[in-house]
Amino acid sequence: MPVFHTKTIESILEPVASQVERLVILHEEAEDGNAMPDLERPVHAVSVAVTNLVKVGKETIHSSDDAILKQDMPASLHRVEGASRLLEEASSMLKADPYSGPARKKLIEGSRGILQGTSSLLLCFDESEVRKIIRECKKVLDYLAVAEVIESIDDLVQFVKDVSPCLTRVSREVDARQKELTHQVHRDILIRSLEQVKTLAPILICSMKIFIQIVSQGGKGNEEAAENRNYLAGRMTDEINEIIRVLQLTTYDEDEWDADQLTAMKRACNALESKLQTAIDWLEDPHARGGGIGEKSIRQIIELAEKVAEHSLPDDQKALRKLCSELTSLTDALVELRGDGQGATPQAEGLARSIRHKLGELNNLVQTAVANAEKYGIQQPAHTVAGRLEQARRWLANPSVDDRGLGQQAIALIVEEGRKVAQGLQGEQRAEILALCNQVDSLSRQLGDLCRSGQGNSPQAQAVAKLLSQKLDELKDKIQGALVDRVVEDFIDITTPLKQFTDAVLAPEGTQNREENFKDKAGALKGFSARAAQTARMVAAGGSNGNKKLSEALNTSAGQVESLTPQLVNAGRIRMTYPANKAADEHFENLRRQYADAIARTRQLCDEAIDSAAFIQQSEELMRRCTTECEDAIGRQEAQRLVDGTSQIARLANRVLMVAKQEADNSEDPKFIGEVTGAANLLQANVTPMVQDAKSVATNMRDQGSINQWRDSNKKLLESVGKVRKAVAGPDPIPPPPDVSSLSLNAPPRPPLPGGEHPPPRPPPPETDDEDEMFRHAPQGDQPILMAAHGLHQEVMQWSSRDNEIIAAAKRMALLMGRLSQLVRGEGGSKRDLIACAKAIAEASEEVTRLAKELARECTDKRMRTALLQVCERIPTIGTQLKILSTVKATMLGAQGTEEDQEATDMLVGNAQNLMQSVKETVRAAEAASIKLRTDAGIRMHWIRRNPWYQ
Repeated sequence: MPVFHTKTIESILEPVASQVERLVILHEEAEDGNAMPDLERPVHAVSVAVTNLVKVGKETIHSSDDAILKQDMPASLHRVEGASRLLEEASSMLKADPYSGPARKKLIEGSRGILQGTSSLLLCFDESEVRKIIRECKKVLDYLAVAEVIESIDDLVQFVKDVSPCLTRVSREVDARQKELTHQVHRDILIRSLEQVKTLAPILICSMKIFIQIVSQGGKGNEEAAENRNYLAGRMTDEINEIIRVLQLTTYDEDEWDADQLTAMKRACNALESKLQTAIDWLEDPHARGGGIGEKSIRQIIELAEKVAEHSLPDDQKALRKLCSELTSLTDALVELRGDGQGATPQAEGLARSIRHKLGELNNLVQTAVANAEKYGIQQPAHTVAGRLEQARRWLANPSVDDRGLGQQAIALIVEEGRKVAQGLQGEQRAEILALCNQVDSLSRQLGDLCRSGQGNSPQAQAVAKLLSQKLDELKDKIQGALVDRVVEDFIDITTPLKQFTDAVLAPEGTQNREENFKDKAGALKGFSARAAQTARMVAAGGSNGNKKLSEALNTSAGQVESLTPQLVNAGRIRMTYPANKAADEHFENLRRQYADAIARTRQLCDEAIDSAAFIQQSEELMRRCTTECEDAIGRQEAQRLVDGTSQIARLANRVLMVAKQEADNSEDPKFIGEVTGAANLLQANVTPMVQDAKSVATNMRDQGSINQWRDSNKKLLESVGKVRKAVAGPDPIPPPPDVSSLSLNAPPRPPLPGGEHPPPRPPPPETDDEDEMFRHAPQGDQPILMAAHGLHQEVMQWSSRDNEIIAAAKRMALLMGRLSQLVRGEGGSKRDLIACAKAIAEASEEVTRLAKELARECTDKRMRTALLQVCERIPTIGTQLKILSTVKATMLGAQGTEEDQEATDMLVGNAQNLMQSVKETVRAAEAASIKLRTDAGIRMHWIRRNPWYQ
């Protein structure tokens, strides 16, 4: 089946598919009784092209040393040649008899063979090129595997000489490959992983150097140094394995997340395979001792298989766990025998053979488990509160429809997230969120019970669904508000914990309480890191508004902060032990910089995820609470409390300044930039006087003049924070209309009808967009393309399409996709209609993209503009792929029900789902961007929200 993961493949297949389209349409016209035209010239042109293609293919086979290419490509060449012959025979037969039925059959089979054979050839060659890159990646993995056995400087020098050219080749080839890929997500992963490899390589070398120096001196700290080295080698190994995994991908699911269970299983499967050879080498050497990289590889393989088992289907899970348990016991026995010097005995060799055999079994079983999970696994809940809310609403809109418990699972996870957030809160805010969680949980169970008893359509169920939807919205708002509080409080100062720990590490030998201070500051750093990482993960789930890229970046960054912290503490311990060692100092500085970058990136992503005006408002509220504490400190004459309180106010003011600068830098609206910058400058000017006045009060707590002066400067500071908030938030929203329910008026008498006794003509009906019959009822589970179209239709139905071209175009795409679903399922229409419908969808894709880009050009918010461009630029590529896949489906005439036909349908379904998801995301991004348009843009695009059913 055609794949389109590279720009080269897509550029070659599109014109081929266009030619095949014409042949399919001619074939269908002949089915209606029309004579076939003379195809001699176009078929001759195809034959010449095929001859050249076959010639190049055979030359490639002859010159290549890739055994898989030599094995796979001849079949593809044979298929193309056979298809070309079928076309030539069909052309000759049709020239003699333009109505020939057998000729038409050969024509359609030849057309199908040309398209699929060409695609297969291109894929064979492309996979060969990918294998070349993977070979280089695996060389790097081989070097990383021996990093922990290098214990001399000479060996380290040789290691660097050997690994450097491999890393250079990997860097060059992966960079070239990512530029060729059509899937932006795959490009982003490759770029990110490659950057990590480049960053980590010199840090790993430095960690190996300090380990060797410590071991050679026989000093303290070798365990910490080994842990640092192993951690860095492990991170590099993970990144290389991720590069290998992504290089082999040919398709992409727009709904796929890094946190998906299936993605985690595939990663574990890939990592497991990469460790097999090292494990086998160890098993084959009867004199190899335990504790080395060979035994560790076996242990890691077992651990990875157990991770796969966690997410597998029940039967696969049981088999995997049983095999893992057997392998653990056998490996323990073999290690014990080899430890006693009995590695060459028949018993030990029998164990080694048995372990090797079971490792092969385990590898096969893991691959089967992953394949089964992909084929039969049920849909997972979304990874963010916004995504889960959408899944919940789909269930609440039709509680009687069986969604396999997905909606209820999504609600349970929202409740779980709410309770997690509440744990970090206090007082009334915590009580409110916990109460809402309990209400939502209770309503969800109540509705679930009604559905299970067959009352999903009853008035009671509808009432519960409506109330539950309202409570979910309240809970989401409370979660997001609480997350703003956590970001403000947890990231108010990210430098002090690291600075205090660094100072403790660098304290000269002989400093009083040096060891105790180090332990205290290391503990404080660990505590700070743990809370920062937890907050980042909560923001990823609850505060990123469903932004997949931002959510995944937050989770990755939080993971790095967590994993780096103990390594930084280890490096600090080594630096304390060897203060004069240059390598120890360099090693500590490397990890310190890594940690500082990771925590700063985490804070930046959290700031980006939450609403800036809400952040400033919460900071302002916290500053007022600090002011109250300062007043109490003045009353009690506690100078240190006053200093601590005013320092906190100053730090909060600086955070507000940072956010204001980010907002100004992110905007291209001169008026907005001017207002924010002006307010920020005023705030900055008021920070220093407040701090200086506080110092004067702390020096003499009884000086009323100094106290009044501090109060005055602090008041000015708070007022300037309010001005920054107003500048960032923009004008206040229009207040709601007054309540007139109790207003009583004496209405005048009703005037006579105009025009005498006859009423005026009826006005045109209001715009409702409810004329779409196919979307009146939720589609069934066996209608995946219609389900994707229905999902987009539900999204656009929130908005009026009047004076909104993007909504009108997206709605048109949903209708066309619904029609495509009918054609693919054989519910009326012809192959010509199928091809025409796919072409219309591709054209509509171009239109949505054009409108979105036009809107993006006039958006003054850089982040919003980038987000809109990123989602809309995927649409034309997916639309083109849909057109080609529809042509492939159209050539399946006479081959319905075959494996090829099913594969063509599956690819078409996946493509349709990706396209509808991309358009849905584009609509959301366009609506967000529309509030930040240039005043002179001239774009008339009104976003008028209709009242949803649950309000």
